[in-house]
This record gives sequence, C-alpha cells and structure tokens, in this order.
Amino acid sequence: MTQKILVTSIFLHPGGEVDALLRSEGFEPVYAPALQKRTEDDLLALLDGVSGAIIANEPFTDRVLAAAPELKVISRTGVGFDSIDVAAATRHGIVVCNTPNVNRYAVAEWTLAMMLGCARHTAKNWAEMNAGGFKRYEGTELHGKTLGLAGLGGIGKEVAKRAHAFGMTLLAYEEYRDAEFAAQYGVTYVDLDALIEQSDYLSLHIPLNANTRHFINAERLQRMKPSACLINTARGGVVDTVALADALRQGTIAAAALDVFEEEPLPAGSHLHGLDNLLMSPHVGGVTTEARDNSGRRAAENLIRTLKGEGPVTPVNPDVLSTARFALSAP
Repeated sequence: MTQKILVTSIFLHPGGEVDALLRSEGFEPVYAPALQKRTEDDLLALLDGVSGAIIANEPFTDRVLAAAPELKVISRTGVGFDSIDVAAATRHGIVVCNTPNVNRYAVAEWTLAMMLGCARHTAKNWAEMNAGGFKRYEGTELHGKTLGLAGLGGIGKEVAKRAHAFGMTLLAYEEYRDAEFAAQYGVTYVDLDALIEQSDYLSLHIPLNANTRHFINAERLQRMKPSACLINTARGGVVDTVALADALRQGTIAAAALDVFEEEPLPAGSHLHGLDNLLMSPHVGGVTTEARDNSGRRAAENLIRTLKGEGPVTPVNPDVLSTARFALSAP
C-alpha cells in the first residue's frame, strides 16, 4: 500500500523537485500548504492515514501525535523545531528531523542587511525618496564597531565571517567553543555579561527552548549600551518583545531589527507597531530560492531514509531510532 506523505511547507508543490523525488520512491504526497496559523484540530484532520510529514511550523503537540497512530516521521524544512513536542514524539516512537545549516548563508546575509539598515537608516532614506523628498538621514559605519554574537553555530559563524570583512570587532557567547575558527576570524569568546555590556550590535543565533525563552529581557536590555542595536533572526520567543518595545520607546537602546516574532503573523495592534527605531521583516531571513530548494530536498531525503529504514541524516531525537514505530536497520 502506498504511504501518504503530508506536505505543508508553502514553497513545496505538486510537480516540483520534492514531489518528483517522493513519487519516484513510491510515496503519495498530499499537499496542504500552511497559509495561516494552524490549530491542533486543523492538523488532526490532515493526519488521517499519513505515514510521514514534511512541515513548516505547525503545532505537533502530544495530543496531535497521540491521535496519529500511523505517523512515523516528521521532517522540518528548516532548523527550528520548537513547534514540535519532541519529548512526546519520542514517547510515541516518531522520528523528528530538521535541516540545519541549509539556510545559513541566507540568514547570515539578512542579519548583515538588518545591521546595515539600522546603521544607515535605510528605511527612512528610502521612504524619504519615495515621498518625493531629499532629506538625508546620517548614519554610522559598521567598521570599528563591536558585534556580539549570542550563539556561534552554523549561522553565527557565517555572520562572523561577513562582519569580519566589514572590519568589526567580534565577541561571541557560545558553549561549544571553536578555537580554530575564532583565531581565523578574530573572534573573542566572552561571558554573557560582557557580551551584553560591550556590544554595539547584539545578534541572536540561539535555539528557542525552556532555557532561552526571553533570553533578552528587561534586565538585560537595561545593561546594553544606550547606542546599541539588537538583531534577532533566530526565534521570536528568545526576546521579550514587550520589554523590547518599552526599551525602544524609552531610549534604553537605540534600535532593534526583528525578523522573527513570538506570534506569527504579527497581530494587528501589536506593541511593536509604530516604533520608528525598529526594523521588522516577515520572517524572511531564510527565504531565498537557494535555501528553500536545499531545505525541501534535505527534508524529503530525511523522510525517505527514515521510512526506508536507513535512518535520517539529521535526526532531532536520535534515541528514538531503536524504538520507533517501524523496524529501523542500523545505519
């Protein structure tokens, strides 16, 4: 019997490369693009008879997973997996996969774009010209400024490489220190206090979990330089955006740039609207043709390998492989 594969990532579609790959391996893709925020009940209606899912950011909670007895693998077309209850998936014998580093160039480039946007008042200058004016908003240079990186994994390292080329001083707060990389690109590892207090630009590249939720809060914002800019292209929940909005209104920090939010889409009337020292973009850091092609292909390959009993390349919960809902041979 042909196994059904639910595909919800909006950039994957019938007739595309991933569709052809799944069909060539004998699977039946079923498309339900996640065009708006989904509820548990929405997902339950989609998972009947589904063996695997290639997903965006839907809420795969314990309740959803318990009600999908045929589901064997969830494969994310992205890095973050905070919308999936991984512990529950493990209990139910469901493999969870993600696609780390497939969008690292895209996110790194967007991080630098947001830094430049803050430094050079890009949005104000563009708006001025589009309105028919010619007032010039004076900015500052990145050269010689200090960039603090909270997280120096795949994306953080790509940001560091680009910032190094701009002539920035680089600080990093990272549990797993790569001495060779730091020496090559002039990165100094520091503790969190030093990172927050010394950075002109503080860029976040950490996952969202119980330990990092509201990693940037009111207390840490107070300790940043008044001239500092906060950049978040990681996950929305690592910043307390109520505290951030207050800090921006009060001049506690000079500016911020956000590509990710605690609630997406950002609701009408959000406390983040109307701040002229805040740049926002609709979670597009990893949205490039190249990154999407790579993530779709990698997610499909993870799913196919899992359902064929070979084991995914990048499992989130590798301990489940020996107890999964299918007979998984050793890689």
